[in-house]
Amino acid sequence: MRKLVSSGSHLEGPIGFSRACRVDNHIAVAGTAPIKDGGTAFPGDVYNQTRYCLELSIRALEEAGGSVAEVIRTRIMLTDITTWEEAARAHGEVFSDIRPACTFVEVKGFIDPAWLVETEMDAVLADA
Repeated sequence: MRKLVSSGSHLEGPIGFSRACRVDNHIAVAGTAPIKDGGTAFPGDVYNQTRYCLELSIRALEEAGGSVAEVIRTRIMLTDITTWEEAARAHGEVFSDIRPACTFVEVKGFIDPAWLVETEMDAVLADA
């Protein structure tokens, strides 16, 4: 079984990506940027951008048939690694009980320079 979840972005077709992809009991959620209403959510605020990205990712995960409790891996990509504690606080608020494998990395930049963070997550469904 393969299920694709769309973000509604006009770029999905030309680029060839989906917001999330489920194959059998595995779900991968693509890099999620802090995009809201065509702009950037919470400009200059790493904590709230991270929280927002995680919320968007969880919605996609749920649309694919998963739940936050089934997340096994997250990736937090930051343009400034010195802000990792702000991103980690947001991550901890969502995942402190679940404790997936997690990686924080610094990247040179994103498509929009106002994005300070992007997130990714993977899940394995228990009852699939």
